Amino acid sequence: MFKRRTPEAPPNPPQVVTPKPGGKGRPTPKRSEAEKRRRQPITAPATRKEAYKKVRERQADERQRARAGMARGDEKYLLKRDKGPVRRLARDYVDARRTVGSYLMYAMFAIVLLSLLPIPAAKLLVLFAPPLLLVVVFGEGLMLSRGVKKLAAERHPDEDTKGVGMYAAMRAMQIRRLRMPGPQVKIGEKDKV
Repeated sequence: MFKRRTPEAPPNPPQVVTPKPGGKGRPTPKRSEAEKRRRQPITAPATRKEAYKKVRERQADERQRARAGMARGDEKYLLKRDKGPVRRLARDYVDARRTVGSYLMYAMFAIVLLSLLPIPAAKLLVLFAPPLLLVVVFGEGLMLSRGVKKLAAERHPDEDTKGVGMYAAMRAMQIRRLRMPGPQVKIGEKDKV
């Protein structure tokens, strides 16, 4: 009785749903459906022993990956002492040369074998060869150290070159196959250095 009706509008107008701009374009799922989708089976190990085994396997994989990366010379996996362009230069400088220091362990082993022989000349050689070898290796280390420092100062003037000479000398005394990170240049490739 007190309501006013406009004659143009029908008594029950049809409902038209238009999606909001920026809306998701689909109806909101029921809570039970959303919870079902979110739930995942628990993959935790059943026993503590299994958990430790999985952790050990994962750590072994990470160590293997790091070892392979270090052998390749990948900067990400290198130790702090091996990082940087100056240290890479020192490694390449040493690896491009044959050094007496890299054969020192083989020579010492041969000297020990000679000491077992009952020949007087071998006994005399065993007496004088080790100090002579050590003097040669020490002199070679000094020359390598001086060369690396000079080259690093020329090529990388803004980088810190502290300790690079000792780093090169110590690397020169290691057996080439056992050097870590592994050699990236072949012997004689001095043009790449």
